[in-house]
Amino acid sequence: MIGRAVHGLLGGLLLGAAILLSALPATALESFARSTLTIETAVGGKYRFDVELAETPAQQAQGLMFREKMAADAGMLFTYSRPQPASFWMKNTLIPLDMIFIGADGRIVNIHANAVPHSLDAVNSAGPVKGILEINGGMSARLGIRPGDRVVHSAFGTGG
Repeated sequence: MIGRAVHGLLGGLLLGAAILLSALPATALESFARSTLTIETAVGGKYRFDVELAETPAQQAQGLMFREKMAADAGMLFTYSRPQPASFWMKNTLIPLDMIFIGADGRIVNIHANAVPHSLDAVNSAGPVKGILEINGGMSARLGIRPGDRVVHSAFGTGG
């Protein structure tokens, strides 16, 4: 009888510890390669971003979670081997983000501006995409970046 009680208590403690650990930030779990990309707007603007590359499922799951700030010219580029519908959320993301959905040809398909930190609402692409660029919230509007603009990066066969 006492053995069962101790076993149950230990199981409960382990479960509680697992729940607490799952809520901790995933800092330093994944490292990201870096690259640069340029967005060329229809009105002649060219904007360069230094991006971290989220290429593996583990990197994509972590994304920009737990980041307290990001440089104005920084971002994260999520890429897929082939175009597919994409859906993101803002769980454990501390800063507002613009999500720029990019087609296989490097053209911007759609933009979700100012995604709300911690929101569990789905943010979806308007069709199949090969990549998603996350930048600081409001940056797309400030720079005049719109659907149809071109992203220059090797992931889309459009450069470097």
